[in-house]
Amino acid sequence: MNIRTLIIETKWGGKSLVSLYLSVLSGMVVALQYDPATPFFSASALDLLTPFGQFFRSCHFYSSQLFFLFSLCHLAAVILAKSDQQLRFGKWLLLIGSVLAALLLLFTGYVLRADATGEAAGVIAENITLSIPYLGALLNSLLFSIEAEGMKRVYANHLIGLGLVWGVCCWDHLRRYRVSFGQHGLLLFATVVVSLCLAAPMEPTRLGLFHIQGPWFLLGLQELLRYIQPLWAGVIFPSTVVVALVCVGRETPWRRRSLLFIAGWLVVYCILSIIAALR
Repeated sequence: MNIRTLIIETKWGGKSLVSLYLSVLSGMVVALQYDPATPFFSASALDLLTPFGQFFRSCHFYSSQLFFLFSLCHLAAVILAKSDQQLRFGKWLLLIGSVLAALLLLFTGYVLRADATGEAAGVIAENITLSIPYLGALLNSLLFSIEAEGMKRVYANHLIGLGLVWGVCCWDHLRRYRVSFGQHGLLLFATVVVSLCLAAPMEPTRLGLFHIQGPWFLLGLQELLRYIQPLWAGVIFPSTVVVALVCVGRETPWRRRSLLFIAGWLVVYCILSIIAALR
């Protein structure tokens, strides 16, 4: 691996790790106040009753967003840096798995708020999961089970389960590469300033409001659900881009076609997201 390739790959990975560390530290404060039995009340009370609670909740929210976005940038950087090389397939699968785990961590964070956006996200997730033939009920029980158990299962996965999955996927990176807060002072400063100035969103359900938008990364899928069945919109459609990403890690004639498919998929998803955002 040459120096240029190493810099390209670790630049975004380092930012992702620093954002994750900041998210974990601020999340510890949030977790002390959060009660899965009364999710919306405990999340709201954090802003009103806990000293500097609004700052810590905002810091957890914005650093989590950055963690996911930098993870996507790191994935793209690896593809671009090794566009003419064969990727190590096992490590490539772990990298994809870490991004999917990061997505679920971010998603469950929205659900745990139990506000209007969180409720919409939870309903969408359960309906999609239950639409999977044969395995739907089992997967829903493993990941969500919101209707039966409230936020308990989601909270356990967000706090422990998904973090362990991410850690397993990234263990090889974590043991070889080291990053420090001092290397990313500007990023930390910007995150803290934004957290102090902008409160993390909390959207109570309003009477007469029939259309509620889910998280920003779920808007395209939410719009697609208007036109086709949940199995096709929420399982098969996103699975195609995951399969294409897997194919990118193989030195096959399909590799370039997979990259073109991913680009087309992203364009379609962005268009759907814009339509959903403008409703």
